[in-house]
Amino acid sequence: MTSSIPAHISAWVEQIRSGNLRALSRAITAVENRTSDSHHLLKALFAYSGRARVVGLTGSPGAGKSTLVDSLAGQYRKRQQTVGIIAIDPTSPFTGGAILGDRIRMQRHALDDKVFIRSVATRGHMGGLSRSARDMVRVLDAAGSDVVLIETVGVGQDELEVTRTAHTTLVVMAPGMGDEVQAIKAGIMECADVFAVNKADKEGVDGTVRDIELMIALGSEAMVSSGKTRGHTVHSKTALVGQADAALPQGRWVPPIVRCVSTRGDGIAELVKATERHRQWLEGTDAGKARRHQRLGEELREGLREALIREATRALGDDVDEAVRGVEAREVDPYTATERLIAAFRARPNPPPGSGKS
Repeated sequence: MTSSIPAHISAWVEQIRSGNLRALSRAITAVENRTSDSHHLLKALFAYSGRARVVGLTGSPGAGKSTLVDSLAGQYRKRQQTVGIIAIDPTSPFTGGAILGDRIRMQRHALDDKVFIRSVATRGHMGGLSRSARDMVRVLDAAGSDVVLIETVGVGQDELEVTRTAHTTLVVMAPGMGDEVQAIKAGIMECADVFAVNKADKEGVDGTVRDIELMIALGSEAMVSSGKTRGHTVHSKTALVGQADAALPQGRWVPPIVRCVSTRGDGIAELVKATERHRQWLEGTDAGKARRHQRLGEELREGLREALIREATRALGDDVDEAVRGVEAREVDPYTATERLIAAFRARPNPPPGSGKS
């Protein structure tokens, strides 16, 4: 703990690390609301993070993500592991409210002090997560969670932010949901580390599995041809079909397809094993290590973008509103207005050393 950390933050950190659930709840709330203390708190907690396994679950609404999260939490608890759960609910674009009802399906863990559940709203943030989800994961990690499960609001072709937060991404699908595979296939190859075909007791499950296998094969060929290999692609359709439950010798990960029935707990142990194999791949192969490096790089760049926007907005002040008025009056085009704002930001005087301002 450095001397720059306020004393009350240091005490807060110790409470969180000692298992104080009230302190942990306050920390999650502070991070979600981006209070004045949250920045210091996250800096202080970072040294204690990096141990938790982060698993993201995404998929179309109705696939059974919440029930699957509940079953996974139960499986991890059987292994005597502590679990943190972040369930993301969409914010209404009309009322600004959110139901936050995912935890209703997780009531059996409500009295287990080794399972921490927090439902949060997207607050209009795109990508399937809330804006502060990654920081909440870090708080739960530092608090001692062995596993952190993130349930997104649901995936479409471009809602893939969970892949930049989770170590392993489960794409949850179910038979009988129409042309679901076709609807999300453009983004799913960039998203899935493991496919969970939920509600596998329903008619049509074999067809859903075949569709996923074919989609992975075709998508892998296209990605290899274009040189885009996120780390879990193969170089031929033949190599993929029949080998969707292991990493290939070349080090490229093939997303396994696991059938499960979350309401009965069927296939949940196999799903956990699949995520563990993916963890071993991440830690034991060059491709996996490169992916982890890329994920951290994306986090730093995102943080840099947000910090620069905040600083530029603060430094430019009324100039931004004046530029908006100029564009509205069609006195200037938005591209030139943006260039002028950037030039004004770059030209601002440098603060004196030690002033603490940037």
